Amino acid sequence: MGEQGKAGVTRVSVTPAAVEMISELQEQHGRVMFHQSGGCCDGSAPMCFPHGDFLTGDYDVHLGDLDVGADDPVEVWMSREQFAYWSHTHLTIDLVKGRGAGFSLEAPTGHRFLVGEESRTDEEAASLTSPS
Repeated sequence: MGEQGKAGVTRVSVTPAAVEMISELQEQHGRVMFHQSGGCCDGSAPMCFPHGDFLTGDYDVHLGDLDVGADDPVEVWMSREQFAYWSHTHLTIDLVKGRGAGFSLEAPTGHRFLVGEESRTDEEAASLTSPS
């Protein structure tokens, strides 16, 4: 459920629990997007915003889109500086119980999005296109 390179290798995916929450949030807020936080106030957390509320630019990398069954895909972004450290990993956005970030849309629900990471082999990483 993310952008695929050769042999189905992706940069980002999402768990079924996170898809369920994303669907609920889209019913309330319309299309949403994620930006992987760099670790300041909220640690390193995937932050969910109404699409376009978090302004991205040349300093951000589009990791891919999550297919959550909606008409429009859910974009996932990360700062270019942080991507330099995480470019060899696959990120999975998950949902767990607990208080999340105050600015992320799921915060009032008693749940929070969390990212898991898995290192890619050099071959897998090379199969991915350079992010925009």
